[in-house]
Amino acid sequence: MGVITREWPPDVYGGAGVHVEHLVAALRSLPDGPDLDVHCFGGPRLPGQAGYPATGHGVPPGLQSANGALQALGVDVEIAAALGDADLVHSHTWYANHAGQLAALVHGSAHVVTAHSLEPRRPWKADQLGGGYRLSSWVERTAYLAADAVIAVSRGMRADVLEVYPELDPAKVVVVGNGVDAQAYRPVHAPDVVRSLGVDPDRPYSLFVGRITRQKGLMHLLAAAEQLPPEAGLVLCAGAADTPAERAQVAEAVAELQTRRSGVVWIESMLPREQLVPLITGATVFVVPSVYEPLGIVNLEAAACGTAVVASDVGGIPEVVDDGRTGLLVHYDPADPGGFAAGLAARMAELLADPARAQAMGAAGRERVLAEFGWPAIARQTLQVYDTVLAVRS
Repeated sequence: MGVITREWPPDVYGGAGVHVEHLVAALRSLPDGPDLDVHCFGGPRLPGQAGYPATGHGVPPGLQSANGALQALGVDVEIAAALGDADLVHSHTWYANHAGQLAALVHGSAHVVTAHSLEPRRPWKADQLGGGYRLSSWVERTAYLAADAVIAVSRGMRADVLEVYPELDPAKVVVVGNGVDAQAYRPVHAPDVVRSLGVDPDRPYSLFVGRITRQKGLMHLLAAAEQLPPEAGLVLCAGAADTPAERAQVAEAVAELQTRRSGVVWIESMLPREQLVPLITGATVFVVPSVYEPLGIVNLEAAACGTAVVASDVGGIPEVVDDGRTGLLVHYDPADPGGFAAGLAARMAELLADPARAQAMGAAGRERVLAEFGWPAIARQTLQVYDTVLAVRS
């Protein structure tokens, strides 16, 4: 079988890429796991390189200056051509969905899609991508409606899929949650590492980790920061902006905030795990102010590191953050951004003022991760989806 993904180590920048990396590793480790090949975007993956073995596919030469969505479809054609021997293909995100659909049409492969997000739920991309967004939306819709099965990463995501694509047979849409590597993400107390990043480990701080995109709600967090107690620190581990304009907007807001508050640190990069884990562990509060989030692996990563989470109550987040036990939820209403910012500030301040409570929530989050969100169990559930699909087609 073939797994199709845009992201693959060492080029992983989002939750979908993290999901695919760990799912493949878990599937390969199962005694009765499938014989699978990974096909990804980008250059060749070489022996000794992170993420190997996988086959990387670059943008065809004739599309180097084309719209990004057209480039993705060019890569998809090349991937589909390489999947002639696959009885089942599993695609992740719209970037890869078209390759799966083409393989199904040309080679007769079964096609399983994992829904990490939905294009109609991210309308701001129309401003960024123009016609590329219309193309990505078309790719997603046609792939989902034709797929043999759609895996949703949360119950909230399943509801979204069926609302956006009501033509889908609900029996084909199954829930297999995201997971986290609880060994890679575990409490690591290393104040020297935190200090090397420009953060004072002795000062209680809230931490945001994510891409600079409207989906992640970073501007709402910056508005909330204006209302935090003066002694509270705020660390933003934020990079990979969707557009230069969004990056400039965040840079201006951070610079203004830094003129009025101390302890505001912006790390404009996605840190390697050996730095990120101590930074998460050292935080009193991990903040996830997303306005749209099918699940949010960062919630699991923070919990695995034993850190309390304050998050919006959107999408699948309430299935991960147990309100009052492993963290606190804040209601998000797009018609009331001021109320959302005030709610974020209040919940963050609540835990920053009571580090013992925050620590207890973090410990409860770690326990829940170990009990419910391990990758071996998720791999088994995924394999069951494959077996069911192939049995129906046989």
